Amino acid sequence: MATATSIVTGVDFVSVPTQDIGAAVDFYRDVLGLEQSKLWQMGGQEPLGAEFETGTVTIAIIDVAKLGIDFQPNKVPIAFHVEDVEAARAELESRGVSFRGDTIDSGVCHQALFEDPDGNSLDIHNRYAPPDAIPV
Repeated sequence: MATATSIVTGVDFVSVPTQDIGAAVDFYRDVLGLEQSKLWQMGGQEPLGAEFETGTVTIAIIDVAKLGIDFQPNKVPIAFHVEDVEAARAELESRGVSFRGDTIDSGVCHQALFEDPDGNSLDIHNRYAPPDAIPV
């Protein structure tokens, strides 16, 4: 049952677990080309996490072991919007990214799945038709 006012007004960040903060930073910054906005450190220790900007949602890469959390990669993909999936795929492949299978055409969008160095599932995605184009 919906209420008259919403408690949630947006998404501030999405957490992505890592076992190697350096490799994750290199991947999200240098391979995906995301702007790194922050590097978290606690008391001069090794970095705990880093934040990357997508234009809509911040991606927070976190060394979960330093928080006492067992590492487990995300297996449901984060979908990154791109203007042209095939062009983005070709560019990422030239940067060493391996994709899982062919580009998918769902009837309303194109997408291609891949993983970061920790095995977190990622996706490049572009919707080319309105969401209601496929009957439910």
